[in-house]
Amino acid sequence: MRFLLDDEQRAFARSLDDMLTAAGTPAVVRAWAAGDTAPGRALWTRLAEAGVFALAVPERHDGLGPLPVELAVAFTELGRHAVPGPLTETVAAAVFLDRLGDDAAACAWLPGIASGKTVASLCLLGEDSPYALDADMADAVLVVDGDTVHLADGAGPVQPSADPARRLARPLGGTVLARGPEVAAAAAYAADAAALMTAAQALGVGRTLLAETVSYARQRTQFGVAIGSFQAVKHRLADTLIALEFAQPLVHAAALAVARDDPASGREIAAAKVAACEAAHTAARSALQIHGALGYTEELDLSLWIRKARALRSAWGTPAACRARVLAV
Repeated sequence: MRFLLDDEQRAFARSLDDMLTAAGTPAVVRAWAAGDTAPGRALWTRLAEAGVFALAVPERHDGLGPLPVELAVAFTELGRHAVPGPLTETVAAAVFLDRLGDDAAACAWLPGIASGKTVASLCLLGEDSPYALDADMADAVLVVDGDTVHLADGAGPVQPSADPARRLARPLGGTVLARGPEVAAAAAYAADAAALMTAAQALGVGRTLLAETVSYARQRTQFGVAIGSFQAVKHRLADTLIALEFAQPLVHAAALAVARDDPASGREIAAAKVAACEAAHTAARSALQIHGALGYTEELDLSLWIRKARALRSAWGTPAACRARVLAV
């Protein structure tokens, strides 16, 4: 099986990287965490124009997909630049709505998701958290409770999070959109899609943490030499690189399994999720240690990635849950 990206996919990644670099995402992240979503929504529109959200929406609903591999490529770049907002949840909502079938009234949201006009969030009650990400600013918050899905009427107070840019709130009330066994099945499929996008994001987060830490280790001197010349620092960075290099093909393999509609795709996704998120967590710990006291300061942009790595680790599947799924017969 070939896990390497083709020329078109690599060009897509480069175009997103260029766009997000020019956008100055650290300022966008800080504004989002403070409750000012205007810069984030503007960036969301640009991402939609680049086709990111359309990749999750079928052509019959004005999308380009579903294209799981291209989505994984895009979300790696979104993680690399720490883009805020319910990115994963919007894609998961699109996957969920599509799985309900064309007859469901809920599918009316899909063209808006593809165009970027609709920001959605998805909350699966009974999972690890009863909260929806960015429910206070999303245009549509879908709440699944067993075999019933309803559209939330609003959101409660924003709850504290390990990542201040991840604004968690408990959805309030709502109108029933669909009910039946197909709802639970669609929710399970959407949860897998969310786990895959989270894994891709974590991979990108880890890449940036490693790159920034290597750059710092080359510049910071101690005892008259760069700290990057110390064996302990070299080994720490090498371990981080190896973890990320091992995680990347697992993420791509999981995306390919979804594209093939492989029955074992769930286990592939779980393996990718735990590998990528643990690699990002390793990168965050290395970045924090090697940057020394600077790593703890909110003023340092690197802290935005460190906090995101911590939050993504348990989002849409804890490490223990993912490992258990991989080992399940």
